[in-house]
Amino acid sequence: MFEIAVNVYERTFAIAKGLDYFTPQYQTYWMSILYTELILEPTTLIALCSWLWVTRDRAMENLAPAEELRRYWNLGLFVVVYTVLLYWGASYYTEQDGTWHQTVIRDTDFTPSHIIEFYQSYPIYIIAGVGSMVYAMTRLPAYARAFSVPYAVLVGSPLMIFPNVGLNEFGHTRWFMEELFVAPLHWGFVMFGWGALAILGTWLQACPRVLELIKQVYYGKPATAPAVVLNEPEKVTKMELCEI
Repeated sequence: MFEIAVNVYERTFAIAKGLDYFTPQYQTYWMSILYTELILEPTTLIALCSWLWVTRDRAMENLAPAEELRRYWNLGLFVVVYTVLLYWGASYYTEQDGTWHQTVIRDTDFTPSHIIEFYQSYPIYIIAGVGSMVYAMTRLPAYARAFSVPYAVLVGSPLMIFPNVGLNEFGHTRWFMEELFVAPLHWGFVMFGWGALAILGTWLQACPRVLELIKQVYYGKPATAPAVVLNEPEKVTKMELCEI
């Protein structure tokens, strides 16, 4: 609903109030949003990660199977929210920005499209992605002392789209390539966006442990102890654990 409301606002005021950076209306309807984003988003990221760290589980070796399973469900929901936000930012708003470039000659880097795309939607999905990873590292034994490469790519690759914005703005200012949305300058957005495919590897790592816990919690079968998972997390990524 939030993204839909933002899109309605954008469609209502982008053309009516967003074509001339030097008008008072532009400052009221668009720059005020940018200033708010620049304050709220870093504050939210710091607050979320700080809270997750302060409230971390300090005795994961004693984690009950049902509680560990519940935390995996929470992580799954966290990742689903992240992927939905990633779609809005790296797909919907990015393609929308392409149509803006091809129809409107801008007089500032802070266009209505960029204020929503670069400075709202990108940071929001980054907050969700980083938050989900910190959640996993502070609450699940398999991630507490080990480094998950696919999870790092899933979060880190789309995150790098945001620094790529700097190169993008430099290129547009230097070469004035509004009509060339498929130019090499924009290839970084696509390359880093493809990193989201690492979600397949992330689930492939997590599913064996989830299925092992389901069999223990609901069917009483033995499972690897959390203390073992902490020290040897690779033991719970084996595909034989997926056997019914």
